[in-house]
Amino acid sequence: MSWGELMEEKAARYKDRVFLMFDDETYSYRQMNENASRLANYFISLGGGQGKGVAILMDNSPRFLDIFIGIQKIGMYAVPVNTSLKGDSLLYILNHCDAQYLVIDDTYLETLQKVADRLENIKTIIVNPSTAKRGKYPQGYHVLDEAYRCSSANPGIGYRKDDICFITYTSGTTGLPKGVVYRYRKSSVKLLSLVAVMLFKKSDVLYTAMPLFHGNALFVTVTNALSVGAKVALARKFSASRFWDDILKYNVTTFNTIGAMIPIMMKQPEKMTDRQHKVRFIISAACPADLWEKFEKRFGLNIYETYGAVDGGGKTILNLGTAPVGSIGKPPMKVKYRIVDADMNDVPDGTPGELVFPVSGKKNSSSVEYYKNEKASSEKMSRGYIFTGDLIKRDAKGYLYFIGRNTESMRIKGENVSAFEVEQAIQKHTDVLEAAVYAVPSELAEDDIMASITLVEGKELKESGLIEYLKENLPKFAVPRYVKIVPELPKTETHRVKKKELEILKVVSGTWDESKKAYV
Repeated sequence: MSWGELMEEKAARYKDRVFLMFDDETYSYRQMNENASRLANYFISLGGGQGKGVAILMDNSPRFLDIFIGIQKIGMYAVPVNTSLKGDSLLYILNHCDAQYLVIDDTYLETLQKVADRLENIKTIIVNPSTAKRGKYPQGYHVLDEAYRCSSANPGIGYRKDDICFITYTSGTTGLPKGVVYRYRKSSVKLLSLVAVMLFKKSDVLYTAMPLFHGNALFVTVTNALSVGAKVALARKFSASRFWDDILKYNVTTFNTIGAMIPIMMKQPEKMTDRQHKVRFIISAACPADLWEKFEKRFGLNIYETYGAVDGGGKTILNLGTAPVGSIGKPPMKVKYRIVDADMNDVPDGTPGELVFPVSGKKNSSSVEYYKNEKASSEKMSRGYIFTGDLIKRDAKGYLYFIGRNTESMRIKGENVSAFEVEQAIQKHTDVLEAAVYAVPSELAEDDIMASITLVEGKELKESGLIEYLKENLPKFAVPRYVKIVPELPKTETHRVKKKELEILKVVSGTWDESKKAYV
């Protein structure tokens, strides 16, 4: 099933019921479906059709969804593109995905022009205009407004089951992004719809401040709401200071977060209105265990923790208040898994290891495909297992706990150290807003640990003071040798720190070296 089919089905059922709220605009199920059909007919007029791709370089807006859903009605595939990409990083995805069409907000045209002469496959560029720059576009570019003059009837073309439905690229925080392929025969729509029925009601209002080019917003918010006939409140971007204003404005009943957002919201000044909302629960990923109950108490809601990934073969684990605080829960009873070391030996309870799932023998099930990257696909699925790349530990009762990414595990003085766990310890300090922990070369063998941190506005903190704090809260070998206070951390639009950029910089001038009790 495609998102185009799901929208057709729900529009026929819910008609003029509101589906989407954006700024002060509202769109019904019927209007969203008709606009999606207009986009389908528009791409037909431009030579689009089954098997062809459309890259989408746009901020959150109803038009993003019109394109994403509409092109599926004629069997094309979507490639949502991270809007923070520039230069060679942007060019890599636009060329690698083989899309022949690009829809772009005019605010990103200047970025595009710097690589436009090196585009290999994109032949048609369609600009979504803003008031400020309307009409000032290069010759030969189309304007997205044209699409909304097309017929609102479903063109009735459909898709070929083995064709690509969409490609979503990984963040590329540790290397080149990989394109995760979703084909029409395995789009995940039906699986997400089953989860939606368990958690949501038609009366719910699902809010997201995550970008639509990210699976979190498309899967957890848009697809779940569409599946049960609920409403979506879509923000342009995440703002900690305006977040709860939006929650009140749209009468939100549930929203989704990633781990980095919760510490930021908790360090905002408390308000009398913190509990004056209708939120029943939130869907979280990697909520810091020490903030879990504090967040619930302050804001008067329940946290449901989820585990999953766009390249996880459809495997999902849920803690719907059925597992201890800090746990991602247990896999469904029929889902087999192992937690293993580098030699594929099962690790004992309490010991971190990589979470792996056996590959199902059923056709089209439990598979992961990276676009034009057989090497990465075979590494992801080898020896009969899907390798998640995530470090997990299990307690004596079988509950699982996320420790961090396998690629972010550091070898320090003979010990394996999770960057994620060190970051969580640092962020418990009341003056620290965010932290990024990574390995830097040591004069000896193995690595040294470095932490780059940002501070809560108005707070002051000495690096040596943080080190002393960490000595009380971490094993000696896990305490960073280097600490650097920075104005901000380099991030993707999904709030993931670009650690590769920090690792390349290594130890820069002005960094505190605890071993020498001095600044570098």
